[in-house]
Amino acid sequence: MASPNIVVCSDSESLNREAAAYLAKAAGEAIAARGRFTVALAGGSTPKPLYEMLASPPWRAQIDWSNVHIFWSDERLVPRDHSESNYRMAELALLSQVPVVEVNVHRVPVELGDPNAVAAAYQETIRRDFNAVAGEIPRLDLNLLGLGTNGHTASLFPHTKSLAENRALVMADFIQELNQYRITMTLPLINKSRTIVFLVSGA
Repeated sequence: MASPNIVVCSDSESLNREAAAYLAKAAGEAIAARGRFTVALAGGSTPKPLYEMLASPPWRAQIDWSNVHIFWSDERLVPRDHSESNYRMAELALLSQVPVVEVNVHRVPVELGDPNAVAAAYQETIRRDFNAVAGEIPRLDLNLLGLGTNGHTASLFPHTKSLAENRALVMADFIQELNQYRITMTLPLINKSRTIVFLVSGA
């Protein structure tokens, strides 16, 4: 495993600029090598300014959006137009502003309602997009993650069953401290990514 590369920025503008440059470079390299760029987006408040930056000049033109496939590392079990939806945040800040192909946007199917059904369906979406057989772990080009105050990333919260999962790609977990279900990529899928980027700001 490669050593982590830690970039410390003086302010949020510099942080987002560094992340945008890295993401654009990764997209270009992946498309040149494999014909497409597969990326899992993070939710929460930290990446929103990054998404808005990527949707604006000059960054918007530096990515071949027609060959970008979008996934989510986690999602809240709320309707897709809900204010807490990770999909909705990314849609408003980025996806509606760039020429991404609709069929390449692989959102979590929250409309199924049942948490386990949602997780199973999203796992199948990921497997189908990567032509992965049962037991095979697909390899995303980049997984963009944040970091919660309690140390969680994606929706892998402390002391939850998803932390011990080593076969499923996606799981539903009930988060006691939030009193809600979350749908999350598991550690095997996240760790298989070619690159993992943690975007962290604040104290």
